[in-house]
Amino acid sequence: MGTGPLSKEIIRSIEIDFEKEIGPTLKIVKVVPVGGGCINQGFRIETVGDTYFLKLNTHAPADMFFREAESLLEFQKSENEFVVFPKPLLAKEIGHEPGYLLTDYMEPGGSGNDDEKLGRGIARLHQVSNDSFGFKNNNYCGSTIQDNSFKNDWPTFYIENRIGYLINLIKQTGVWNSSDQKISDRFLERVPELLPSGSKPSLIHGDLWSGNYMYSRKAPALIDPCASYCDREFEMGMMTMFGGFSPTVYEAYNELYPLPPGWRERNLIYQLYHVLNHYYLFGGYYKNQALDIMRRYA
Repeated sequence: MGTGPLSKEIIRSIEIDFEKEIGPTLKIVKVVPVGGGCINQGFRIETVGDTYFLKLNTHAPADMFFREAESLLEFQKSENEFVVFPKPLLAKEIGHEPGYLLTDYMEPGGSGNDDEKLGRGIARLHQVSNDSFGFKNNNYCGSTIQDNSFKNDWPTFYIENRIGYLINLIKQTGVWNSSDQKISDRFLERVPELLPSGSKPSLIHGDLWSGNYMYSRKAPALIDPCASYCDREFEMGMMTMFGGFSPTVYEAYNELYPLPPGWRERNLIYQLYHVLNHYYLFGGYYKNQALDIMRRYA
């Protein structure tokens, strides 16, 4: 039996949890390391009857995998015929012992017209709406906690729950000085006139860059989400920040659910959140990049 780098104790724990929570007896016969993203380990778990994907972590927030599972379940509301989402099966709290998320396995491959399906699938996801902006629980963009407390107004949510909240986290590290604060204050004062006030809450992935989708044999798959209900243009901030989405993706998206006029002019405002988050997580030049964006609008 090939068990990869997983200890026998972890393997047995997963088998016991599976039988206790789901019912059928699970017998793991092979463990293969695969990509797990920036902060998790990933494994393909082969059993006698099926194949699963396991994400493992010992150093992240305790509830991170529970929050990811919530996002994946929320995506089912889209009844999406264009993309697929991993089905969360088991989640275990992260702590002194490894925490994990077990999902069904997305076999890498292609199903034909993948870029078009991806664009339409994202559009279909964004068509799921809500009464207000936010989400049922806070969750994590990377390992950064997001304040998802509900607000009825989009500019207010963007100011208080996204940019302002994240700047407060950065200030706690002691690297945000009074000059930086003046620039961010001026920017935040202008946000209500920069963003549309009549935005409709849309279900978004929340961290949709090229590493968080894949082409599986079934259909394009959206993975590693931090879902919330936001103005859907907010999603475009991350999608455009590092590239990785072909023109066909955007064309297919707009055929199904056209973006409002002027979305590209607002795109940099939404990229700001992810620039600030990268500064919070990694430091470096991201701070100057964030300040340059804010000066542009302040």
